[in-house]
Amino acid sequence: MKANIAFMYGPHDLRIENVELPELRPDQILIKLKACGICGSDVECFEGESAEGRYDIAPYTPGHEWAGQAVAVGSEVTSIKVGNKVVGDCVLACGKCANCKEGKMPSACLNMREIGFRPDSPGGFGEYMILEEQYTHVIPDDWDYELGAWVETFNVGYWGVWGNGCAPDASDEVAIIGGGPIGLSAAMVAKTAGAKVILIDPLEARRENALNYGADYVVDPTVGNLEEEINKLTDGRGPSVVIECSGNDKGIASLFDIAGHDCRVGLVGHSIGRKVPVELGKVIWKTLHIAGSGGTKTWFPKTIRFMSQIKDKYDFAALNTHHYDFKDLDKAMDMAVHHKDIARKVMLTFED
Repeated sequence: MKANIAFMYGPHDLRIENVELPELRPDQILIKLKACGICGSDVECFEGESAEGRYDIAPYTPGHEWAGQAVAVGSEVTSIKVGNKVVGDCVLACGKCANCKEGKMPSACLNMREIGFRPDSPGGFGEYMILEEQYTHVIPDDWDYELGAWVETFNVGYWGVWGNGCAPDASDEVAIIGGGPIGLSAAMVAKTAGAKVILIDPLEARRENALNYGADYVVDPTVGNLEEEINKLTDGRGPSVVIECSGNDKGIASLFDIAGHDCRVGLVGHSIGRKVPVELGKVIWKTLHIAGSGGTKTWFPKTIRFMSQIKDKYDFAALNTHHYDFKDLDKAMDMAVHHKDIARKVMLTFED
């Protein structure tokens, strides 16, 4: 069986090719893609600004924010049925190496694979995907596929708030740095917990939008003194929780200034490959508790249940600002790369 699949060969070199799909192994599922979001990570790899996408090894298929339908299953698959709507993990641990056996995070796996970033792993920029059962999860029948494509993104924001141990409740004041899709997901999670939510972003459109997705207050970090503005909103004490979702050097550095004493800090935004100047001494003098993680662990089922509880409260569909058929991938990438101010989420769709 042949399928049209996109491959990233290098910066600004993304090609759709017609390739032969391999036969299913007993533990694998053939998935027909229905929707796939273009993430900021995909854009940075395309621009040559990130080392996460491993086209230095070989061309790979991007796309980790996907949803599709199971159209065939291997002989040993029991939890997925043909016709199920499915999504899947991004960071794939083998479960067999020394680190996996010790229960470490998937990013510690000595044989780690990563959906949408490596040539040894599938990606969502294609008509079909083959994925092992252990990484595949069923979403409810009443979900549309574009909501399913938000599970990976929301999963990261949800984990950043709760999986990293920041765990806010109604007594907390949570500052979220970055109002992109991950930051909005984190805001919705923190608000659901009853916390007071402050979102920080330099783009006016993002700030205004955040007020619809859990933020009680929004702050422009480019105007005035950010620390003073945050202190005004937290009775001079600073937030008790900070979730850094921007991956921006200035955003990362600012968390050490705005965090209150004994603050729980979750690092979510990617900055791998860069040295970011920060005032590290404030970790000591403010007794900061900082946690980060690459990928999430056994978190997708919880994310699906969480989103089921809030999907009617927040307009997830409105977060998808642009839609393109997969065959127009070049136009979709152009929008995501060159119009970041308006392209909140560019969503790829696939013809039946």
